[in-house]
Amino acid sequence: MTPVKEAPLVLVTGATGYIGGRLVPILEGAGVRLRCLARHPAALASRVSPTTDVVAGDLLDPSSLDRALAGVDVAYYLVHSMGAHGDYRETDRVAARNFGEAARRAGVRRIVYLGGLATGEETLSKHLKSRIETGQALRESGVPVVEFRASVVIGSGSLSFELIRALVERLPVMICPRWVSTLAQPIFIDDVLAYLASARDLPESQSRTFEIGGADQASYGDVMREYARQRRLKRVMISVPLLTPRLSSLWLGLVTPVYARVGRELIAGLKNRSVVTDPTALAVFPVRPVGLRDAISRAIRYENRAFALTRWSDARSSGGAPPSPDDTRLGGRLVDRRQIHVAVDADRAFVPIERIGGERGWYFGTWLWRIRGAVDLLMGGVGMRRGRRDPEATAVGDTLDFWRVEAYEPGRRLRLAAEMKLPGRAWLEFDVEPAADGAIVHQTAVFEPVGLSGLIYWYVLLPVHAVIFEGMLRAIGRRAMSPA
Repeated sequence: MTPVKEAPLVLVTGATGYIGGRLVPILEGAGVRLRCLARHPAALASRVSPTTDVVAGDLLDPSSLDRALAGVDVAYYLVHSMGAHGDYRETDRVAARNFGEAARRAGVRRIVYLGGLATGEETLSKHLKSRIETGQALRESGVPVVEFRASVVIGSGSLSFELIRALVERLPVMICPRWVSTLAQPIFIDDVLAYLASARDLPESQSRTFEIGGADQASYGDVMREYARQRRLKRVMISVPLLTPRLSSLWLGLVTPVYARVGRELIAGLKNRSVVTDPTALAVFPVRPVGLRDAISRAIRYENRAFALTRWSDARSSGGAPPSPDDTRLGGRLVDRRQIHVAVDADRAFVPIERIGGERGWYFGTWLWRIRGAVDLLMGGVGMRRGRRDPEATAVGDTLDFWRVEAYEPGRRLRLAAEMKLPGRAWLEFDVEPAADGAIVHQTAVFEPVGLSGLIYWYVLLPVHAVIFEGMLRAIGRRAMSPA
């Protein structure tokens, strides 16, 4: 009997990031034999298929890469360090050099890399230089590289889209610096993913670079106006020749989900036009990108779900630690994210979470929760009267005081959507993941403000929420470790 030939193995780096997190399920759905490289495998293992292998590795530690690349046919390189502290440009070069050399040693047939698109003779920003240098470093390894240079990516959870979304939703009058008029060729996230997935089967063996963009050329201002039109928002945009990247980034840090440091790098790159001058990608790949109107429409539809599938802020930069809870925002939403380690297994750690609310209360400051419920009743809301259907069992759709169960995975996850009166939308989510010596309980409170009143509500109550959420998480930890 002729032995069955094993399918080629594909490696994805950056699987916890915005692009990689969406590419992995596409490859899994296509039946690809898949492996993911992660610095923290436990954080990724629960998000991929059981058939996907997750291995530990660090791009800045060459010795950790050989095992990850052993037997790999095609490797996707989807990481960058822009969110990290220090010289991220040098960090990106070192990481790409390490990966390319390890791929050559392992006999990898092809590396697929997603970079940035810049057009014209203008001096490139540090971010775009880093993207181009990363592609060069990968090619210098001798392994054939398929490099896509993409313009602005439009999609729920993407950095560019969340920047635009936050500005248009929150500011009826916008003072627009010069970068708002820079011409780009926005491309929908699904089209980017289609290009990446197709590159795996490209027959040529030499390195190639492809420019990719959507069907329309448009400035950031055009994107904002189209978003406002589809959301039926009247917005006034006033152009000014001032606002340096530094000043603009500080301003964006106040009114958008972009950290000031990341915003400064992003805005510095917006002086560079990013339109496709070489349309070869359309002839080589079976991808026909949609136009700006369709891209924004689809992004809005996906964003109106409770959470985007992946978010730009999910990524752990290859050169830095993850952001602290107080420094984290999620799309156009404000976030309080905390975690605690408990010395029990994940199933036991989840028990107090699935029993929370109702007669048992909220484990900490329950009287404050009841005051909030009374205020909600006075405002015409549901208050705390509904309790919970069952003191032990939980199911999606259940009411739980003034929350409703939106997602539930036994032993792992509970997400509650708020039904109290608020100047916005709110969620409270608990996730439990196994750890070597117990489990880690993650608690995330998310608030999507509507207008200025929503922002005022969040920041006025921020000290109160900090006390309540910290106390509640610690109480959950104590209950998890106490005898049943």
